[in-house]
Amino acid sequence: MLPIAVSVAEVERRNIDGPAGMTWIAIRMLTGDRQKFYGLLFGIAFSTLLITQQLTIFVNLIERGASGAYNVATADIWVMDPVSRTTDVNFPLPATALDKVRGVPGVSWAVPHLRAGASVRTADGDLEGVTVIGVDDATLIGLPKSMVEGDFAALDNPDAVLIDDVGATRMFPPEISPIGQRLELNDRRAIISGIVDAIPSFTSQVVLYTRYSRALGYVPGTRNRMSFVLVKAVDGVPPEALTQRITQATGLRARTRDEFARDGVDFIIENTGIPLNFGITVALGFIVGVAIVGLTFSLFIRDNIKQFGALKAIGVTNAKIRRMVAAQAGLVGLIGYGLGVLGTIAFIQGFSANPTFKGFYIPWQVPLISLVAVAIILALTGWLALRSVLKTEPAAVFR
Repeated sequence: MLPIAVSVAEVERRNIDGPAGMTWIAIRMLTGDRQKFYGLLFGIAFSTLLITQQLTIFVNLIERGASGAYNVATADIWVMDPVSRTTDVNFPLPATALDKVRGVPGVSWAVPHLRAGASVRTADGDLEGVTVIGVDDATLIGLPKSMVEGDFAALDNPDAVLIDDVGATRMFPPEISPIGQRLELNDRRAIISGIVDAIPSFTSQVVLYTRYSRALGYVPGTRNRMSFVLVKAVDGVPPEALTQRITQATGLRARTRDEFARDGVDFIIENTGIPLNFGITVALGFIVGVAIVGLTFSLFIRDNIKQFGALKAIGVTNAKIRRMVAAQAGLVGLIGYGLGVLGTIAFIQGFSANPTFKGFYIPWQVPLISLVAVAIILALTGWLALRSVLKTEPAAVFR
């Protein structure tokens, strides 16, 4: 904390009318009280870290609802029963639906796609819930883009299945290679012949890929078995227009890949408590920031009320006092905000090797939201702390 005489001398030396000089004095007053300065930095940094980190996890988590659609990069359109909502919440189609879709003008190709839940027994006797995905026998359309280990041609082998990379880490310990491991699916043998690089699902459930005809044997069920029809539009035909054409011609629900991916995200938002839970956490981060910064800022202003009174006594107006407090808040905000964002980046990088956080990133909108929150915290707490300064009479400092 600077003595009054020093503050006045510095003001006179640096030109009281100059904005740079007043800003320098404001920063000296702030950094002179190190305990409160560090307390303000901690409050802003912690609030920024909590808001940014929780929003980042929330966005990445709900985007997992679109993983089923984006793992199939070659299909422009997904066709399904009118009651189906997502890749995991679907109603089977009759086999005749495939020929109906293929007969719609503008369809380049259409292939069957099966998605069903099953329980698998490992060689050790453990039971694991899995999602079985059946891809087109001839073209293998429906598989992710790339492999982590092995080759897509391995599906030509008898009883061959491919496992997703995150599921492989869940089902097998690091010292055991999944390749060649035998599983039991509905009293039928399945041999893991490769590991695919896939976007994890919302539930992070193990996913097994195999040929459509083989998948029908792994997950027997009702007469209608086909979950979706994957469609590619003819060059020059917009997928949006083709979806309307398919719906009108077949009575089925057709969605572009992006629309269907958005359906998966909306389903999570509408049917889970995740938005509310993360919203409460973000709100708590904001409230904690207001409480810590507001209390510390108020104590700082109260301890420096004589300095502000001395400045007013030598001619510093309330407008300049406001600019000084704004400069102090701006310095604390920029440093604290930077520390909070860096902490979030360190968190994401630190857990990037964990399969649970595979593909996590920080959307550019999240730091902007955190910046707005920090600005509101500083504006609110600064305004509350500034009221006592503006009411201070210059003569009070000489009593």
